[in-house]
Amino acid sequence: MIDGILFDKDGTLFDFDATWSHWASDILRELSAGDAALEAQMAARLDFDLGQKRFRPGSVVIAGTGAEVTELLADLVPGYGRDALEDFLSDRAAEAPQVSPVPLAPLLDGLRARGLQLGVMTNDAERAARAHLGREGVLDRFRAVIGFDSGYGGKPAPDPLLAFAEIAGLDPSRVVMVGDSLHDLVAGRAAGMRRVAVLTGIAGAEELAPHAETVLPDIGHLPGWLDSLAAGAVTA
Repeated sequence: MIDGILFDKDGTLFDFDATWSHWASDILRELSAGDAALEAQMAARLDFDLGQKRFRPGSVVIAGTGAEVTELLADLVPGYGRDALEDFLSDRAAEAPQVSPVPLAPLLDGLRARGLQLGVMTNDAERAARAHLGREGVLDRFRAVIGFDSGYGGKPAPDPLLAFAEIAGLDPSRVVMVGDSLHDLVAGRAAGMRRVAVLTGIAGAEELAPHAETVLPDIGHLPGWLDSLAAGAVTA
């Protein structure tokens, strides 16, 4: 029934708030260079609550690409230039310490032991994604790691998801897209993939459930979901 699993990164393999909220606060402080009004203006552009040090649910940062984030800030920090700012944000993102909701290596090894091919498709840069997965010691578990800048575009378009299926030699209908945002699920549906939502991002179950086959607390519950599918198939 399922031959592959394609994971989103931020909010899925890694808890979004635990990973990115304090990082964003530090980045805004650095870019504003002590100018409180500028810091507040940048935070407003990104829907980032400076007091709570967390992104609001509508923030483009949650599911958008690095290029989209750069566009929002570029005119506020003209001293960088657009390309330099995108490089700065990408470099800092690659250095950001990641917090996974569960130990990744044993989970991924267990999924691979089931014969599943695994991939990552993130709207982050591919370089940053590889850095994050490499620091966790799990980069080699994935058949492909695709970022918004890998040549296939970004979510919610289906193209990068279909690229994974082609690379892995899989029928998209036998691949599960696992993500924490509507971008992930909309892209999965457009690619003809099954969709599983997790609650380690910003979006709640009520927002995600209409677009997913199931909503799980985190990726650690994937083996149990797969077992339930197998049990259902046997019963049928």
